[in-house]
Amino acid sequence: MTGIATSKRGQRGNSMLKTRIADPSRPGSLAHSARAKRRQELLRCFPDLAEMRVLDLGGTPASWRSALVRPAHVVTVNLDPHTARQTEPGITPVVADACNPFLPAPLSAERFDLVYSNSVLAHVGGQYRRQQFTETVHRHGTHHWVQTPYRYFPVEPHWLFPGLQWLPVRARIAVSQHWPFGHVPRAQRAQAIRHVQEVELLSMIEMRSYFPASRIWIERFAGLPKSLVARK
Repeated sequence: MTGIATSKRGQRGNSMLKTRIADPSRPGSLAHSARAKRRQELLRCFPDLAEMRVLDLGGTPASWRSALVRPAHVVTVNLDPHTARQTEPGITPVVADACNPFLPAPLSAERFDLVYSNSVLAHVGGQYRRQQFTETVHRHGTHHWVQTPYRYFPVEPHWLFPGLQWLPVRARIAVSQHWPFGHVPRAQRAQAIRHVQEVELLSMIEMRSYFPASRIWIERFAGLPKSLVARK
């Protein structure tokens, strides 16, 4: 019984620590603080955001629920059909592939005041898909704000494991099977392999290659570059 109780206490401790660090919806967590600072910078760059029509690539209606300022109208594009069931005032969810530059009608010919994307570019699946994603950004937006975690920040942001992104694939899979912190849940080997394969963090050189005419804003934590934002 003592061993079981100790295990449960350990699981609760892991859950509490993960929430305090990685839960962007929890005020006071590191993730919540980082997201708030990012949104303040977004408003500084686009002070008329409340009057804009925004295309959110990879986002969900629920992700705008706690926004400091909500645009006049937002269209979210996401592959997950469950996002279509989320209802938020002024937000239209569309189930589609953001890596297809020709979005389904009636979006195919539309241009938006701003194309927005938060922490999606590292998940779309390889160089070709990333290039397609950026073509969607350029095709549909007068302005854009595309954020992605920085490859050389010392703590991998999905697992919250130091230097995970630089380890061999076999080691990353082992961490994904056993590490209890971060956004990615522990999983059996087959699922852990998929989790590892789905994340490809970007460098500054790569980000500039996708957005050569954009300004790259560096988001920092403790003075170190944490994420990159291509904005125009």
